[in-house]
Amino acid sequence: MIDPRSALVLFSGGQDSTACLAWALARYARVETIGFDYGQRHRIELDCRAGVREALAALNPDWAARLGDDHLLDLALLGQVSDTALTSDRAIEFEANGLPNTFVPGRNLLFLGFAATIAYRRGASVLVGGMCETDFSGYPDCRDNTLKAMQVALSLGLATPMTIETPLMFITKAQTWALTDSLGGTALNEVIVEKTHTCYLGERGARHDWGYGCGLCPACQLRAAGHAGFVAGLAKNA
Repeated sequence: MIDPRSALVLFSGGQDSTACLAWALARYARVETIGFDYGQRHRIELDCRAGVREALAALNPDWAARLGDDHLLDLALLGQVSDTALTSDRAIEFEANGLPNTFVPGRNLLFLGFAATIAYRRGASVLVGGMCETDFSGYPDCRDNTLKAMQVALSLGLATPMTIETPLMFITKAQTWALTDSLGGTALNEVIVEKTHTCYLGERGARHDWGYGCGLCPACQLRAAGHAGFVAGLAKNA
């Protein structure tokens, strides 16, 4: 059964947001996407978005019929007020508070606020994001409690029910690969390998079994380990 509501997917062009887009296309009557240019060091991810959308539409005619408009917002101010390894050329390391310096304070809160504004105007009542507290770097704005609180705040502030869906919240990266396999099979996972971008350094020269990236940054290591776990699971169940 297809949910008659419209959804807006926070879509960066990476693996997780692509998984969320496929998940939403399999569930909602209409799905739009939104991306944010905030001066990220790996801005190349934004260049991947159109190709990923086209590839997903080509995989499934039902998805193509449900896929609506894309929106890209200029949030350069966020990069200007941030001093992180995602918005400046500096080594990735952990801070004294235990968080990696790839944490951009307030990023997801701002993303959701702007996404809700667009959703309100577009008649969408569901926001879908790839936040996860199982396989991630400890970002506090990726935690389930944060997202639940944000859902309440947005619904109250807009005086209309706004649902935040996080299909990856409690699954590992290996399970994310398995999720996309269940949604679109090998073809969808090949799209993720070839067309999405995750590497924090914006490296797309080297092609690995799991996709393109430096292979050394935390994002690449997490994606590589998840892919290896997924492949091992397939072999075990064969």
